[in-house]
Amino acid sequence: MNISYTEKNKGKFIVIEGIDGCGKGTQISLLYNKLIKSGIPVKQTAEPTNTTVGGIIRDALSGRLELTIPELAALFMADRVTHNINSFDGIKMTLEDGFNIICDRYYYSSFAYQGLDCDMQWVMDINLKCPDIMKPDLCIFLDLPADISKKRMKNANRNLELYEKDVKKSEQIRNNFYKVFEILKNTQNIKIIDANRPCNVISNEIYNCVIDIINS
Repeated sequence: MNISYTEKNKGKFIVIEGIDGCGKGTQISLLYNKLIKSGIPVKQTAEPTNTTVGGIIRDALSGRLELTIPELAALFMADRVTHNINSFDGIKMTLEDGFNIICDRYYYSSFAYQGLDCDMQWVMDINLKCPDIMKPDLCIFLDLPADISKKRMKNANRNLELYEKDVKKSEQIRNNFYKVFEILKNTQNIKIIDANRPCNVISNEIYNCVIDIINS
């Protein structure tokens, strides 16, 4: 399916979210390839970024560095500002150049993950009230029960990070996502997709949601 698209069009900002093990990486790759085949300019990005701050975050998530949860939340926010405004490959510049963006995680993850062990409203405020942090055009949440996600990660022999080790905590994070979506339902465009289905079925639904946003 070829879709007419000009470089003068501002791109759309698409975020893919979900608890660990929900299949985000696979679905993002499939979406990216489908958009490229459709002739749509698109770039991938992710949080945490590859900046110095992003490296500190990854060290904390892997257990190599000990940080408090508020410190981690503040670092994610700082990394997100850079992600938005940096002049090399920032979100704002990339969208203005006519590229659509697929982002693996964004502030919704901060709200759900760091909001588990500190004041969620504070985490939301420092992000949503920051003028340099953009609101996505669409957030797609790949919904998967925590016990199934844990089995997937175990089968993949993954080294588990800070939030991935406890099924109960993963389920609490999933519940936090739903709390966040309820709070934001009137101000942000959020689509929840059942991720416990065949990969191609999920991929087709994601693609159709994204195409609707790009063509709007």
